[in-house]
Amino acid sequence: MTTIASTSEVSLDIAAELAAQLRVDSIRTSTSAGSGHPTSSMSAADLLAVLITRHLRYDWDMPRSPVNDQLIFSKGHASPLLYSIFKATGVISEDELMNGYRRFGQRLQGHPTPILPWVGVATGSLGQGLPDGVGVALAGKYLDRLPYRTWVLCGDSEFAEGSIWEALDKAAYYQLSNLITIVDVNRLGQSGPTDLGWNLDAYFRRAEAFGARALVIDGHDLAAIDGALTTAEDTQGEKPTVILAKTIKGRGFSEVEDSPDWHGKQFPADMADRAIAELGGIRNLVLRGPRPASGIPRQAQSKIADAEWPRYEVGKAVATRKAYGEALVALGTRDPRVVVLDGEVSNSTYANQFAHAYPHRYFEMFIAEQQLVAAATGLNVRGYHPFASTFAAFLTRAYDFIRMASISGVDLRLVGSHCGVEIGADGPSQMGLEDIAMLRAVHGSTVLYPSDATSTIALVEAMAATSGISYLRTTRGAYPVLYPAGETFPVGGSKLLRSSDRDDVTLIGAGVTVHECLRAADLLREEDIHASVFDCYSIKPIDATALSAVTAATAGRVVIAEDHHPEGGLGSAVIEALVAAGTAPLSAVHLAVREMPGSGSSKELLAWAGIDADHIATAARNLAGITVH
Repeated sequence: MTTIASTSEVSLDIAAELAAQLRVDSIRTSTSAGSGHPTSSMSAADLLAVLITRHLRYDWDMPRSPVNDQLIFSKGHASPLLYSIFKATGVISEDELMNGYRRFGQRLQGHPTPILPWVGVATGSLGQGLPDGVGVALAGKYLDRLPYRTWVLCGDSEFAEGSIWEALDKAAYYQLSNLITIVDVNRLGQSGPTDLGWNLDAYFRRAEAFGARALVIDGHDLAAIDGALTTAEDTQGEKPTVILAKTIKGRGFSEVEDSPDWHGKQFPADMADRAIAELGGIRNLVLRGPRPASGIPRQAQSKIADAEWPRYEVGKAVATRKAYGEALVALGTRDPRVVVLDGEVSNSTYANQFAHAYPHRYFEMFIAEQQLVAAATGLNVRGYHPFASTFAAFLTRAYDFIRMASISGVDLRLVGSHCGVEIGADGPSQMGLEDIAMLRAVHGSTVLYPSDATSTIALVEAMAATSGISYLRTTRGAYPVLYPAGETFPVGGSKLLRSSDRDDVTLIGAGVTVHECLRAADLLREEDIHASVFDCYSIKPIDATALSAVTAATAGRVVIAEDHHPEGGLGSAVIEALVAAGTAPLSAVHLAVREMPGSGSSKELLAWAGIDADHIATAARNLAGITVH
């Protein structure tokens, strides 16, 4: 039978039929694909059947409508359930469900991605959907000022992830009563019982301790589900809601119910037939629940005012991290959709300058770097342009969130300060020495490393117009401005600061090592050794054409100096580009931080690491075949 219903027509009896259909279709599609997670989908079917028919305010024909409620499957492995919902709402066909799931070149991938217009963020790496939902809810409450709600389905296994608790903590701090988490507590994880099993009291106490309103229900009692969702829609308490639903994995098929042996396994055809028969057979319900309220205008977003970009006098010492903060203020003046987040180090990253200028567009994530990146992801899903900053070393904690943001196809601007041994006395725990490699490895990423304040301003402006994941590496110390105001720095470009028609060697640096290369070139000139100095401010994409030309001009003799570990950083990028371009001959010396640093002054540590001007000059002399006595 086929039924099309509006919200007022969907009774709990019909929702029960839909729940059975969702279970059946989850079994059918995973068996057809030969893989998937039917039992994890079956446990949550009742919860989602009631949600989508009676509470989720969503126009399925206009998935990008700004007033739609948002639905995030943090429990991304339950994709058979999500795709069965899409079939039940009429947005995908029976044929696509049965023949498109987990197949090469098809959009019903093993875990949800935004290739589907009804999916906002990619999930499947557990512990991420709820943190992303915090960003979406922040946008709804503080920026869009629209009454949509963000509904997140979580599994109980992912409540062992610290990122879940970071999310609940920040949701409570920002009073996100528009964020509703539904936890499918089915007791079983991939390899056995979860750490809390069905201890709903423990979940309840933890959720309330983090500032949420917690509700405990039987996740298969449709009336109880409906009542809990209704309670959650009351946003007067200014708290996020967590609905803890006790469920049974594999619910509806007695052979596998509450069995630890069927996680992530499709049913063989004979078992699938038995399960479908036990569930009452195949159904073809098409149901749509409540539509979002109409006539609610989104806040107008227009250019606030023109703003002059900061200008710096050549030779003046300015830290690039300070220039970043000043650039943010100008950018925020020009673009009202720019938002800034920081991880409680804004007085070091200088993001506090934006916080002072535009406090309503600044979100403090405190020492919660996973939530920092996740909130930025959710804000971008809602159309905002987030810049998120912290110490470069601390972004390593959030790497999985950066990786998943790339899969989600969002535009994030990440900024890491306090990079390399240059930071000095704080020691290795604070030194970003892996960040370039980390960000270069992200699909489609852009990695930028300015050497002075002028290039920082230009690159912040460039990041604002760059899609995908972009990363700006800033330096702690103040260094002389090298470029006049207004100099252009396109992504993928470079600068040749020194050159002549008789250069013996090319010195390649980025950020702080550009200044050391310039000093080294001065030392070499006193010995009648001529060196070109190449500022590789765009590490990815790299200016391979210019690199090849300047390298060829010095017969392949290059010294690369970077304040980073040798693996995956500037040196790797340069050598890979030169090899790919077929540059020959090539005689390269790669100076990098090869040992474990300790505390000291910037000058001491740059010398210790062998990346200061003296060591660069020595490497250049050796390449040029000149020995100085």
